[in-house]
Amino acid sequence: MSVVGVDLGTLNSVIAVARNRGVDVITNEVSNRATPSLVGFGPKSRYIGEAAKNQEISNLKNTVSSFTRLAGRTINDPDVQVEKDFVSAPLIDVNGQVGAEVTYLGKKEKFTATQILGMFLTRIKQTATAELKLPVSDVVLGCPTWFTDAQRRAILDASDIAGLKCLRLMNDTTATALGYGITKLDLPGPEEKPRRVVFVDIGHSSYSASVVEFRKGELAVKSTAWDRHFGGRYIDKALTEHFGKEFKEKFKIDIFENPKARFRVLAGVEKLKKILSANSVAPLNIESVMNDVDVRSTLKREELEELIKPLLDRATGPIEQALAEAKLKPEDIDAIEMVGGCTRVPSLKTAIQDYFGKPLSFTLNQDEAVARGAAFSCAILSPVFRVRDFSVHDMVNYPIEFTWEKSDDIPDEDTSLTVFNKGNVMPSTKILTFYRKHPFDLEAKYAKPEQLPGKTNPWIGRFSVKGVKEDSKGDFMICKLKARLNVHGVLNVESGYYVEETEVEEPIPEPAKDEKKDGDAMEVDSKKEDDKPKTRKVKKQQRKGDLPLSAGTAALDQATKDAATEKENQMIMEDKLVADTENQKNELESFIYELKDKILGVYAEFASDDEKSRLSAKLEIIEDWLYDDGEDASKAQYVSKVEEIRSIAGPIIQRHNDKIEEERQVVLKKHQEAAAAKQAEIERKKREEEAKKQPEEPEAKDAEMTDAETTKPDEIEEPSA
Repeated sequence: MSVVGVDLGTLNSVIAVARNRGVDVITNEVSNRATPSLVGFGPKSRYIGEAAKNQEISNLKNTVSSFTRLAGRTINDPDVQVEKDFVSAPLIDVNGQVGAEVTYLGKKEKFTATQILGMFLTRIKQTATAELKLPVSDVVLGCPTWFTDAQRRAILDASDIAGLKCLRLMNDTTATALGYGITKLDLPGPEEKPRRVVFVDIGHSSYSASVVEFRKGELAVKSTAWDRHFGGRYIDKALTEHFGKEFKEKFKIDIFENPKARFRVLAGVEKLKKILSANSVAPLNIESVMNDVDVRSTLKREELEELIKPLLDRATGPIEQALAEAKLKPEDIDAIEMVGGCTRVPSLKTAIQDYFGKPLSFTLNQDEAVARGAAFSCAILSPVFRVRDFSVHDMVNYPIEFTWEKSDDIPDEDTSLTVFNKGNVMPSTKILTFYRKHPFDLEAKYAKPEQLPGKTNPWIGRFSVKGVKEDSKGDFMICKLKARLNVHGVLNVESGYYVEETEVEEPIPEPAKDEKKDGDAMEVDSKKEDDKPKTRKVKKQQRKGDLPLSAGTAALDQATKDAATEKENQMIMEDKLVADTENQKNELESFIYELKDKILGVYAEFASDDEKSRLSAKLEIIEDWLYDDGEDASKAQYVSKVEEIRSIAGPIIQRHNDKIEEERQVVLKKHQEAAAAKQAEIERKKREEEAKKQPEEPEAKDAEMTDAETTKPDEIEEPSA
């Protein structure tokens, strides 16, 4: 079973996997630890991740970015209008959702942002599968804290389209907090003052700040605040506008009239911004930015800070709001952990450090902290890994209310109720009670629409309760509905049932005995043996049956999701065929060059003059075809051309291989003979050694004895009787 955590970033995405010795961030097909969050569309196939980045500048109108921020929104959303400044593909309405119109396989196609996110998750799945060498299905995905129910449902739908099972959709700062806390062995105990940490996450496009309290084995998010339009891309935009004006005056070119020129400058200023994070001055040199004009300039760090002053003025806004909601002051905070690529900007760090009056902490990897925390969460949810117990108590960020139609039988009934308040612990379950005689509907919506991002529709879902009727006495049916805000931050009415009130007898609890009076030597039990415990009749509700429910939410219906999944599978097959065709084309090209070289070298002695001339002619013909008509041929055609060459070259190659095999056998035989001779020599020496170790047998003595050997007569022993 795979254990994968993914940080779905606006600029890049990071994949982390849990292994037996901890959590590792894995690399993609070009060995990068972060994969560009891009999907491009071409005449033959899609380009996803690194491939999309490589062709972005030449295929701007068919390359889609920011799809994580676009999913679950409508084209009229003000935030979507902001994204148009950063997405090069045209954004359009697709069946009520925002999407992109692109040219794919030579014709115009419309894809929703949810579909495009599903395509990207398919590549994430393939990358993780290649690394783990196991099928990947279970993941935990990170998303911005401020995402609404509709946006969260869109991410879950996208993961379904990609064939992934999202075990938890986790807020970015909560994932970071989990990665921070689960490795700490010195957290305070249950009775001690908690460790309070502020997590500041400033990424490419948004800024979040969370106040989190840690105790041993648990974390609790106390407050979260954000600025949805604050990050690295807004610094890049300010720099691009600055240099655009400078180039107009200095080089008489307008980069804003040419999308490719603007993109080249955008890529240049991104590098310049990174250089200024560590240096006081940085150069900008771009060759042939447009109209064959080369541009060059420099920028000082002070000039950059002046350009982004409107951003810097908002640098502590989310932190101040988060502390106010948690009812804390800067001095109450034990540590300030900084994550996100934009936290490398010196002026931002200085502004935040000055606000707290204490040094900032950078103990976490700024680019990988979210993915690592998500992988830890996935490991906790997986039965395969044993992970230290660590509870995560997230919080509700937007209050949610239910509304319903007034019942004619209850004229003074309230018709709305805020069920989940801001700051409540999440996940959370509430039981709603209704008295009804007929089926009824209720709607869930955000109680304070003005707090939502952009002008998001506050509507969450409509739930119909069926099977409601009068009871046998003509009274109301008591209906109970189970509303749950789950681990994804998504609201559902999970079940409905009805109860009946019945009278039951229960014993009356005896009053607690008073404390012994001073001077009492003992207690006297005045209770008689035949006294029975007193009882009382009480009404209790007993569950009698289920109530069928139907729900309408922002999630895709099953038919639409199935169609999107089928379309995705078709495109995967198209991509695979194109990749296989390209590989076959490369194989044919390599084969031609290899034979051209070897027919004059190692194969020369194994081919007759006629075979050489026929093979050379065939190679010339197929090479000309390859760079002319064969530039865009099918896989079958490339395979056919390889076979044509093999029909002539095959016998030559076989003779060469036979000769090589014959020589190999001769060498092998010599080796075997040498080895046998060596073994025989070893055995001979062994036998000689063994012979030397055996004792020598005494030689037969001569018949005549020497004088020394003659026995004297008086020394001869008499035989005993």
